[in-house]
Amino acid sequence: MTNTAVNSPNVLDASAAVRRVTMLAGSYAAVSVTTVTALAAAGASAAQPVWIRLGIVAVSSLVLVALTLRAARGSSGAYRRVRIVSTVMLAATVVIVALPGMFPVWMRLEQAACALLLAGVALIAHGRTLRTHFAK
Repeated sequence: MTNTAVNSPNVLDASAAVRRVTMLAGSYAAVSVTTVTALAAAGASAAQPVWIRLGIVAVSSLVLVALTLRAARGSSGAYRRVRIVSTVMLAATVVIVALPGMFPVWMRLEQAACALLLAGVALIAHGRTLRTHFAK
């Protein structure tokens, strides 16, 4: 016997959307943490604002991953936080990329990659499928 509520198209669509959000958030965390790790391992002497920004990005990326995992288990509160964190971090990242001369070119490119991943998270998280799913 099949449970039609569990196998309905809306639940399957929401499940796929949550998987995509989790995958994008994980990729964002991988890029962020790898950048900090590589910079530290290379013994690079980056300016203090670079270290601060990269540290904030790495920590927020890990928080976003934790929230997406909780949302995947059905937490509507975690889902709301995914929407908020992804939107705020996307806005902050776009500002970093857009400001000329404030950060090195390599960092602006890395942040642009992060912005693309965050845009995917934010778009899917704010989409109708997940809004409907978590409104229940």
